[in-house]
Amino acid sequence: MYPVITISREFGSGGHSIGMAVAEKLGIPFLDSKIVEEVAKESGFAKEYVKEQDEMATYPELFITSNIFSTNYLDTPQEQIQQLQSEYIIEQAKKGPCVIAGRCADYVLENAGIPALNVFIHASMEYRKKRVLEVYGETDVKIEKRIEKKDKGRKSYYRYYTDRKFGDAKNYALCLNSGILGIDKCIDFIIDVAENFEE
Repeated sequence: MYPVITISREFGSGGHSIGMAVAEKLGIPFLDSKIVEEVAKESGFAKEYVKEQDEMATYPELFITSNIFSTNYLDTPQEQIQQLQSEYIIEQAKKGPCVIAGRCADYVLENAGIPALNVFIHASMEYRKKRVLEVYGETDVKIEKRIEKKDKGRKSYYRYYTDRKFGDAKNYALCLNSGILGIDKCIDFIIDVAENFEE
């Protein structure tokens, strides 16, 4: 049986496309936008709002520091969304093999005692700039700023909920540079490891 596979990724590295292709080739579910839909349904928040909060640290550091011990703080919308995401990830992982994009899934599953093949996808800024423009197109915001903002949000979000450094190699079985290897080779590497995965 294939393992649960988690895909952490830098913005523009192609991690989403890689995860989706791996899931399709292995014939297992790919969980990304599905998580947003389920959390919106469970929480009552609008899907657009859940997506907006998704993998982004929206709290200023001062707010975190001054409110971390407040019981009200634990009831903030972002905390509720993260909790529901974690519960859904664990629930789906217990059902069987799947590919999960982001959302601290590597950490969530480790804490739940569920073995997983954790993968981190990264690439150079130049590669990511080119890919973001190809996939998402141009906006009024400079491409570097878009990437830096998204990366900063993911790093802060991951650090806050896991107390780990985003992209630290020791937290992953595979760290793949999609800019050097190419998307297809990254997919092949993950599938090869998944087919020979031992808990």
